Amino acid sequence: MNRVLILSHACVTAINQEFFATLAHLSGWQVTVITPSRWRNDYGRVLEPQRWPSFNGRLVAFPVWGSGNIPLHAYRTFFGQVLREERPDFLYAHHEAYAIATWQIYRAAARFHPCPMAFCTWQNLYKNYPLPFRWLEQEVYHRSAMAFPGSASAMAVLRQKGFTRPCVQVPYGSDPDLYHPQARDGDLRRSWQGSDQTVILGYLGRLVEEKGLQTLLKVLATLMELDWRLVLVGSGDYEQALRSQAIKLGLGDRLIWVGFVPHVEAPKYLASFDLTLLPSETRPNWKEQFGRVIIESMACGTPVLGSDSGEIPYLIHQTGGGMVFSEGDLSELRQHLAELITNAHRRQSLGAQGRDYVRIHYTHEAIAQSMMTAMQSVC
Repeated sequence: MNRVLILSHACVTAINQEFFATLAHLSGWQVTVITPSRWRNDYGRVLEPQRWPSFNGRLVAFPVWGSGNIPLHAYRTFFGQVLREERPDFLYAHHEAYAIATWQIYRAAARFHPCPMAFCTWQNLYKNYPLPFRWLEQEVYHRSAMAFPGSASAMAVLRQKGFTRPCVQVPYGSDPDLYHPQARDGDLRRSWQGSDQTVILGYLGRLVEEKGLQTLLKVLATLMELDWRLVLVGSGDYEQALRSQAIKLGLGDRLIWVGFVPHVEAPKYLASFDLTLLPSETRPNWKEQFGRVIIESMACGTPVLGSDSGEIPYLIHQTGGGMVFSEGDLSELRQHLAELITNAHRRQSLGAQGRDYVRIHYTHEAIAQSMMTAMQSVC
């Protein structure tokens, strides 16, 4: 039986262990996950690791310095003992190559238990990192048997940086047992609706400037003659500015501010939307890396209207589960919104097409199968 050791700060949130549970189930491998014992998430909440029900592997937690800082956090251990105990046939750092934690465990493995190693990357903009991070990145490249980029654009950046080893794309997926149309919550819908004909527009994610929500509110203010409500699920440092803008635009009674919800509750919100919106706007140092909410919405049968920032248009065009507008283009966004608010048949058709595609290509099982095949090639 092969042994796989995984380092992942994301797995402090139990639902993120589900993918690795699927990998273990498909492969029959023994999977151990290392994660921080305490982690401050994007919403400022301190989390401690809990086990996801289907994950039967070993879950090891170590304290870290820099909790909440993804590239800069460091584990307060040398990893030697866990490497000697686990004797992995494959080591996967679920982190970027330039992250301190990736370098830490790569160095430890080289000393205590050499084995094939890989990292993941979502970097879809070419960046030259300052020293010493450029050195860390190059050392990780040198020691890696392969890499798992999350998108085609991230793979292109990796190649541009000189990584020549095999690359297998491992995007986000969804669990069809959690994300499906039947997750729709009738009580939620009734609490949001003005009438039975009200169209529920939804946004789920961080409330930050680059998500383009200020543009969305400007456009919605020109569509007041249509029967819609906008449900905003999430929190962030731009929330107060958005609330002030909504008041100035006269949108007060059309917006529902839900606030932060745990990831495990996301399905009932996404399934209860008639249309999910992702109006992201590229910045000099950022563009949308994937848009996980796109896949999760489509798995629930909910179509997506998104901008052409980063990976969004690729996902929407590939799945056929939505429509795309040019980021920041108020006129084009207004045209698509008006069409989708007033045309229920169009929404349902897009939702069904996206759901069918995601069921085949973007389940945890389909993605884990690709990853497993790649790992087997070097184990």
